[in-house]
Amino acid sequence: MRTTLLIASFSLLISCSETGYKYPETRKVEQTDDFFGTKVSDPYRWLEDDNSAETGKWVDAQNDVTYAYLAAIPFRDKIKERLTEIWNFEKLSTPFLKGKYYFYYRNNGIQNQSALYYKNGLNGEEKMLIDPNTFSTDGTVAMSGISFSKDAKHMAYSISKSGSDWHEWYVLDVETGKKLPDKLEWIKFSGLAWQGNGFYYARYEKPEEGNALKGSNSNNRLYYHRLGDEQSRDKLIHEDPEHASWSFSPQVTDDGKYLIVYVSESTSGNRMMYRGLDKPDAPFELFSEDFKNEFGVVDHVNGRFLVKTNKNAPLEKLVAIDPSNPKEENWTTIIPERKELLESVSMMADKLVCRYLVNVCSRMFLFDLEGKERGEIPVEGLATVSGFSSDTKDSLAFYSLATFTSPGTIYKYNANTGVSSVYSEPKIDFKSGDYETKQVFYPSKDGTMIPMFITHKKGIKADGTAPCFLFGYGGFNISYTPEFRIDRAIFLENGGIYAVANMRGGGEFGEEWHKAGTKCNKQNVFDDYIAATDYLVNEKYTTRERLAIHGRSNGGLLIGAVMTQRPDIAKVALPMVGVLDMLRYQLFTIGRYWASDYGTSDNKEEFECLYKYSPLHNLENVEYPCTLVLTGDHDDRVVPAHSFKFAATLQEKHAGSNPVMIRIDKNAGHAAGKPTAKQIEEYTDMWSFVFFNLGMSM
Repeated sequence: MRTTLLIASFSLLISCSETGYKYPETRKVEQTDDFFGTKVSDPYRWLEDDNSAETGKWVDAQNDVTYAYLAAIPFRDKIKERLTEIWNFEKLSTPFLKGKYYFYYRNNGIQNQSALYYKNGLNGEEKMLIDPNTFSTDGTVAMSGISFSKDAKHMAYSISKSGSDWHEWYVLDVETGKKLPDKLEWIKFSGLAWQGNGFYYARYEKPEEGNALKGSNSNNRLYYHRLGDEQSRDKLIHEDPEHASWSFSPQVTDDGKYLIVYVSESTSGNRMMYRGLDKPDAPFELFSEDFKNEFGVVDHVNGRFLVKTNKNAPLEKLVAIDPSNPKEENWTTIIPERKELLESVSMMADKLVCRYLVNVCSRMFLFDLEGKERGEIPVEGLATVSGFSSDTKDSLAFYSLATFTSPGTIYKYNANTGVSSVYSEPKIDFKSGDYETKQVFYPSKDGTMIPMFITHKKGIKADGTAPCFLFGYGGFNISYTPEFRIDRAIFLENGGIYAVANMRGGGEFGEEWHKAGTKCNKQNVFDDYIAATDYLVNEKYTTRERLAIHGRSNGGLLIGAVMTQRPDIAKVALPMVGVLDMLRYQLFTIGRYWASDYGTSDNKEEFECLYKYSPLHNLENVEYPCTLVLTGDHDDRVVPAHSFKFAATLQEKHAGSNPVMIRIDKNAGHAAGKPTAKQIEEYTDMWSFVFFNLGMSM
């Protein structure tokens, strides 16, 4: 690709007379890229520099306009008050056993971060181990991960600042709560695997000054850290300088006999290596030579690895592999592929607990270690099981069961009796029984039947008068199953219809469903979503003037694509932390990993597909929906430059009177670890924008 830079600056000021809103001046610099003979202008590229004073001033100016608009909405305070009331209930995680202790998270309601507690046995005295609310005064420093030593004497925990994907790891003595001197930095997307008096982990080199939140992450290395040592003394276990884009993630089997290393180059597929820990200097053995399939070791049992994989099984299966004879022809199938997606396999006492996805809802089945089915753990209705925790030495397991209308109730399952009982049920100020969810299947453009969940008050009449909010994602093999979202409750209470479409590109029906929405098949995802809006309108759930569309991250791309392809699609559009510049996304942080779903502009065929739908490059001089772009200034997953450039271009080209604004959250990232106070503020603004522009009120 050849780049030509022609410096010819001028200012753009969108006048009040044209749009009704005076947007900030956004300087343009003529920047033209040549992609295989196609010239592509990128005049707002200077906004990619998140460290520049000019970008900072632009951010403040945009926020001034947006916040002034939102503050003038007469019922904004009522929305915030009601959101806070609904949010304010005690939240517990499922307990999980480590050593002799049960650990769990608890939030008293509106604490910025949940604290970690533990008990010696289920009926033991409750003790707080760590309270992340003490990490910062505003809650923007979160505890982002934990990992326990085999005997649970030590716990490593990571912190994330302002929502960044960079994690710092520390170590605690569990009995005393004392923080040890260990500190590990520049770790991203790597867990820890304990062995002996330390653990394995992967890290990157320290980024260059000013590049921590946008620079490309490469040359990942696997290390072993011994407790008490400085990070500089950690032992290098594995690196691959010839493949600088690869990353590593370690796992140690429960019996402590093997180190497993997963190697990734994208979000789909992995290579898997292993070696016996009795031979720490032996070379790694490979399970797989390429990245075409997914592999995950459940555990090492009776001399065999139990491995969940989609190799020759798009809906997943469980196989047993002898580490001394790992060739595929010697694998033994334990649980064969079924017609439903095998989402997860957990060990419990002498059983395997398999969670399946059946028409986008959870079901759980029990198998013995030889693969014979031994019953089912009942899951009723349109619901999702999450947080399943079990242990090979314990007959008790815990799991959470949630629906679109009620938050997760925690159940305790007893393997000896085969009975599940309620362990903890949330008490929320929301009348879940007043609402219902149904699942429909509608045809997409090519006739493929797409599932969609629709939730609303019982007895609602489909007469086209109700406001409707449609959420979608459609990517990276991720399944959007029933879940309770606190912020959606306020929309339902005020007569809204909440819909979730399960488009291709997701994982709802296995790898073939996923692949049908990737690379040059990505248009299928947009067609699936557009067809969902058509269904909601044609079936008289709503009208275009009463419809809001929303997605985040890859879902932000979805909203950007469908609103540029169909500017009349809805009254309100909310692209959140979206991937909106499809020609340059791979240049920032870990963006190259998304190439397995998107393709890249470095490939001629893929460029042509990307250029056809890239939201930034398909904005025209037409009227767009009322649009609120949402992002965070510390987002180092989908860098905010995507949203900055999209908003600037949208404000330049928008030909109507609808507001087209951007809300840039300061000291916030992609979403993980965002404090409660910031979440309430963000959703207050989002719902105020939606209510006001859909003609709703409080």
